[in-house]
Amino acid sequence: MELGLDGKVCVVTAASKGIGYAIAAELLREGAHVVICSRDRERVAQAAAKLEEETGRPVALAIAADVSQPEAIHRLSAEVENRFDRVHALVLNAGGPPSGPFASFSDEAWEQAFQTNLLSAVRLVRAFLPLMRRAGGARIVAIASSSVKEPIPGLVLSNVMRAGVQALMKTLAVELGPEGILVNTLCPGRIATDRLRELDEARAAREGRSREDVQRETEALIPLRRYGAPAEFARVAAFLLSEANTYVTGQTLLIDGGLVKAL
Repeated sequence: MELGLDGKVCVVTAASKGIGYAIAAELLREGAHVVICSRDRERVAQAAAKLEEETGRPVALAIAADVSQPEAIHRLSAEVENRFDRVHALVLNAGGPPSGPFASFSDEAWEQAFQTNLLSAVRLVRAFLPLMRRAGGARIVAIASSSVKEPIPGLVLSNVMRAGVQALMKTLAVELGPEGILVNTLCPGRIATDRLRELDEARAAREGRSREDVQRETEALIPLRRYGAPAEFARVAAFLLSEANTYVTGQTLLIDGGLVKAL
């Protein structure tokens, strides 16, 4: 299938590793001009070098930007505008908040999760919307979590903020659809990233078990009996971000190997 991403300008946040990195790699392979960002300047530079080595294509821009900070988002959009003047695809991604029970989190922890995981999506869309309108239509994909369908124990901060992102995307799909901007939410289940490893290790520590034992137990609940690979997630994202997607908007799609049983 021809995705029509060749020469398109795509912005992927939190792309120095994990799902964001995998999406950036897939978009590069499809010929897109890919802009990546991450909080750490050295880490995003290393990611860009690794992406170029893996795909054989240059990263258009690699920018240090903490999406929880409004001024960083402003700088990011300004650099992209200066280089390209328009944006065809935007991936809203941010690192997950800490795990733990409800009673363990202060107002400050809730505020940080709000800034990083929900308000960042609001600000990114606001900042890039003029550039997407200039492109004459665009695609937005927000990375949330399977918790929007089935809350995950021990991840109360993520559960709440990801549900908010889903609601925002559904609303934007209605508002922006007439302008040819398609908006969807992609929800990873158990995708084998550093973040998932950390969560498995935290659970293993709480329960006095090995991480491998926790993983085996979780995999037994997944119909495909394994964790997903970031590249598997990225291929779905690339379709939704592409011109091949002409009629899918306002949807929440779980990439979870069948783990979530909700209708």
